[in-house]
Amino acid sequence: MNIRLNKACDFSELYAERTETRSLELTDGLVSQATQTLIQGVGVRELNGESTRYTYYMPSQMPDWFRSTPVRLEASAKSSSCGIGAEVDLLHKIESMAHEVDARVVKVRAVLASTITDVSILNTLADIPVHDHRERHVLMVHTVLEQDGRHEMGYASCSLAQPVTEYGDEVWQELVSKALGQADHLFHAITPEGGDMPVVMAAGASGILLHEAIGHAFEADFNRQGTSIFSDKMGLQICRPGITIVDDATRPLCAGTFAFDDEGVPAHCTHLVHDGKLESYLHDRISAKHYGVEPTGNGRRQSFRHAPVPRMTNTYMLPGEASEEDIIRSVKRGIYAQSFTNGQVQIGAGDFTFFLKTGFLIEDGRLTAPIRDINIIGNGPRALADISMVGNNLMMDTSAGYCGKAGQQVPVGQGIPTVLVDRLTVGGMGSI
Repeated sequence: MNIRLNKACDFSELYAERTETRSLELTDGLVSQATQTLIQGVGVRELNGESTRYTYYMPSQMPDWFRSTPVRLEASAKSSSCGIGAEVDLLHKIESMAHEVDARVVKVRAVLASTITDVSILNTLADIPVHDHRERHVLMVHTVLEQDGRHEMGYASCSLAQPVTEYGDEVWQELVSKALGQADHLFHAITPEGGDMPVVMAAGASGILLHEAIGHAFEADFNRQGTSIFSDKMGLQICRPGITIVDDATRPLCAGTFAFDDEGVPAHCTHLVHDGKLESYLHDRISAKHYGVEPTGNGRRQSFRHAPVPRMTNTYMLPGEASEEDIIRSVKRGIYAQSFTNGQVQIGAGDFTFFLKTGFLIEDGRLTAPIRDINIIGNGPRALADISMVGNNLMMDTSAGYCGKAGQQVPVGQGIPTVLVDRLTVGGMGSI
């Protein structure tokens, strides 16, 4: 394959990728879907001033400098048929456990999916290419329970750095318990009265709000375009002292972890907010050159078909000093937000609406009635400024999640300790 760097450009780059995906789905005791694909290609990017040229090829033979790690979808040197057999057995165990634990189960769907990617990146800034091997293995469990003629669905997922079959039974057993627990919660939950009130965001899963409502506004392209509310706030106090938010591609075993970003920049841990002050944006090579700073290792792309743009990796808030119990005790009347589903965010203004799937009322400092099906409405920068207590229990959200931007999907991680937001709007079914 005769694809070469154009050294007459300001910057030229070759991005070679080989990706194998595999998916198995079990529905009501039967394997309803089984797929396996292999895709490889090379993206070519040339930068001249403010101009970018991008094209890609799908050659039958990869370039000599591309380095691929043999795909390893199963432990040890098992044959493909044995590997598939072990995975099907696991899916059947998931279904059996769900029925054994809860007699109300009427439907179980379980999915195992693996993505194995090797990338090699060569550019005009270095004499030799860099290489990265990335694995992502996802297990998803859906359950439907029936009680008194009413149905509720529960869902749980996890993203792992190794095949699920290489872990102990506790991984998939915990997911089954979570899916069943969510469906059971919904049978008993009420929809509370709305209004402006304190909201305690649970550790872990609430990191999705940090990612969506605040994190995107730290991406440098939005700030360069002046569409982010943080575009004129570098170095300023944007929340209370003691609050620190990082984007960390070096954190082990997370969905957004890698050795090099998709421009060949080594993975970074970037402090976005340090002690309440805005300290950095998330940069790819283009935005870094514009701002006169070094790239932060956040140039990411969905595949060789796409040019990289600034994207989050694993975004989370560092822990504080308060216990979760003390945070809940401080609230006279409010809600405890446990899990979310769909949300809408306006990057420019920072306004957001998130749909709360499960949570609890807080009354006189105690968790009381389970709640469901309400919106949490607010403004990302305002909500960040209104965080008054930060827990000491940082948790990363291990569920399987992708982030969409510029027509591209990439895996990301997020996390947060329990935090108290003094005021958000709860209830109402409207959109922003």
